[in-house]
Amino acid sequence: MNEPAASGKVYTYVYPGPRKKRLDVFLHEAAEEFSRSRLQTLIRDGQVLVDGQVRKASFPLTGGEEIRLTSPPPTAPLQILPEDIPLDILYEDRNLLVLNKPAGLVVHPAAGNWQGTLVNALLHHCRDLAGIGGELRPGIVHRLDRDTSGVLVVAKDDESHRHLSRQFKQHTITREYLALVYGRLKRAKGSFSSSLGRSPRDRKKMASLASGGRLAVTHYEVMEVLPGTTLLRLRLETGRTHQIRVHLSEASHPLVGDQVYGKKGLERQYAGDGRLVMLRNFPRQALHARLLGFVHPKSGKYLEFSTPLPGDLEDLLFQLRQLDWDGR
Repeated sequence: MNEPAASGKVYTYVYPGPRKKRLDVFLHEAAEEFSRSRLQTLIRDGQVLVDGQVRKASFPLTGGEEIRLTSPPPTAPLQILPEDIPLDILYEDRNLLVLNKPAGLVVHPAAGNWQGTLVNALLHHCRDLAGIGGELRPGIVHRLDRDTSGVLVVAKDDESHRHLSRQFKQHTITREYLALVYGRLKRAKGSFSSSLGRSPRDRKKMASLASGGRLAVTHYEVMEVLPGTTLLRLRLETGRTHQIRVHLSEASHPLVGDQVYGKKGLERQYAGDGRLVMLRNFPRQALHARLLGFVHPKSGKYLEFSTPLPGDLEDLLFQLRQLDWDGR
């Protein structure tokens, strides 16, 4: 439950036990309206009390503790300005908005990107959105990487945000992607499964870990074999950060255009061929969120939205289909 307070909104939870559990782990499970990073910040800032005492994120809960979390009043209107950025809206009602995000649009503001983001556009389009789901991510339930295009849903009130967040957390959302990858897969259908977490070698990247991390499962199906590449349809069972990009890269079939998880050897093998110069020149990861399905937070009806491939990916596929190829 929650209650208003002069210093912000107060959320109260009780850990039922009986097993020990870290404070931050329990809150990530119970406080679905907050992201993991937001909860860590609130704990660090002393905004989380366990039986009236400030505790660290690693504090062990044993059962029966009352946890009070205070979310400071939103300051987004002072920091993030609404901007009249065009939106490709697929559906909208009083509770949510579904849009087709173009490649190149950052979803939420962060250091170095305080303007020109999807959140800036949403604050202009939905005047009462500020603060829903967090000061820097108002209305944002999930995200797509900057250079990934496709369907994205936004909540317009707290209850809808919690409802949709719960569906994502419980993996009941239907999510399909189209991806163009290097090489040819051995099987027409299959799955990738691993525990994803921060790479111990590069903290800016994600990787499959031998221990720790969170379960990530990606199912794939070959749609079309093309010169030097394969077009895949992907279905996400889970939705971890960079999940698709990591799984494909670690399977030695990285996304065309992926500057972070690409494999230089494969790029040289295929993009080095003069006939495939279009692969080397493609400016972003060739990934499109084709379909998104979920239960409407108010009506309870299942809704599903899809978008075709954007023009740049369609053009790339067209060029590949025109080539005579020896089947490598």
